[in-house]
Amino acid sequence: MNKFLLFMIVLAACEAQAKVDLVTLPVRDRVQLTIYNSADLTLVRENRALTLVGGLNKLQFSWANTLIDPTSLEMRPLENAGDIDIMALTYPPRTVNLGLWNIKSARGGKVPVEIDYLTSGLSWRAFYMGTLTEDEKTMRLEGYVRATNNSGEDYADAETRLIVGEINLIDQIRMLAQRQYPYDRPSQYPVSPMVMKGLFAGRAGGKELEVLEEAVAYDSFAAEMPETKEIAKEGLSEYFLYTIPGTETIPNGWSKRLPSFDTNGIPVLNLYKYEEERYGKGVLRFLNFKNDTEHKLGETPIPGGMLKVFRTTDEDGHLAYEGQSDFKYIPVNEDVELNLGYVGDVVVEPKLMDYKTDRFSFDSHGNIDGWDEISTWKVEIKNTRDLPVKVEITRNTGMPNWDIERRDSVGKYEKVDLDSMKFTVEPEPRSNVEFTYVLTKHFGRRAE
Repeated sequence: MNKFLLFMIVLAACEAQAKVDLVTLPVRDRVQLTIYNSADLTLVRENRALTLVGGLNKLQFSWANTLIDPTSLEMRPLENAGDIDIMALTYPPRTVNLGLWNIKSARGGKVPVEIDYLTSGLSWRAFYMGTLTEDEKTMRLEGYVRATNNSGEDYADAETRLIVGEINLIDQIRMLAQRQYPYDRPSQYPVSPMVMKGLFAGRAGGKELEVLEEAVAYDSFAAEMPETKEIAKEGLSEYFLYTIPGTETIPNGWSKRLPSFDTNGIPVLNLYKYEEERYGKGVLRFLNFKNDTEHKLGETPIPGGMLKVFRTTDEDGHLAYEGQSDFKYIPVNEDVELNLGYVGDVVVEPKLMDYKTDRFSFDSHGNIDGWDEISTWKVEIKNTRDLPVKVEITRNTGMPNWDIERRDSVGKYEKVDLDSMKFTVEPEPRSNVEFTYVLTKHFGRRAE
């Protein structure tokens, strides 16, 4: 049920008395929601057709039981603007949740108008499903958006637009909507959705952005919507706008899942990592790809959300659950590495085989002023999967002065930084691989 109630009071002056008619405002002809995901903020844009008489018309509205900020209400005629003067929006004293618009018209008849306002209680978040092929070399990525309406207002057949980007709100819209009188605390001044300076600040150096005006420009609102359900995307300065084609009905108290995109054949790399100082003694699995055209993506940023990954196990399309990962906003051309969690089918076991101190040096008084610590390590990798895997093993020395001697040529070796090294091995399915190295740490004068 529409709880945002509006009525028309038509005043016609005559010699004897003034005749007053009270009629319900016509239903929405069109409504558009622009929902932010970084703040509890939605800009609503409605089209309605008013029936005006020549002279003074009054529009009474109530926002009871909603989270609409009444000080953000704006109205403008879409036709014959020169003949229609929307003079003032007033809030009668000693009334709650009630406002009055004064409209002076030089003509009678139906006039289409646009009404804008800010509300709270609408939100959205993205989530994804990734399906790996049997060989795990490519992935189908399906994106969805879950829109939730707890605003107190029903929105039927709404054009829905989603904004990605951080904003800085001076006041929370929910607090503005719930205060007793429109201009009472928390804000000293009223807030208008069409006056954005000071209300929204961009992330780069505090630069002020009139992003709502840009995001909900009327020409895009009036454009015809495509028939397919593929979300359209466009950049808005430091923000990004996703438009869901067609219309969606989101009743108050309901959530609705909306499809975002569906891309098949994305090249991916499955990488297993072991680093005891960072991850403990377990092995973590990571899924790697890039948001670019080479990976059949890259047209738009990807909003942050939860990705659940499955794997196709047979020709009949049966799936096995592989893991899940939360991720943040992914810009275009950004590398993506998603942590799918610990695994039990790939095991890394480093073992200390030998340890000794050697190569002592002495000062002029015969005291030890330098020495080496020499340790021999064997690292065993067990792959119990039915697929080959790629495993990165990072070993930390805890100091910058060290040397390594490899005792075999298994896998690849590289020095990562001053105190760490990395081994990369690729065990075959259901196999064990091991390699050995000798680590020499230099202390005192030996470090020089």
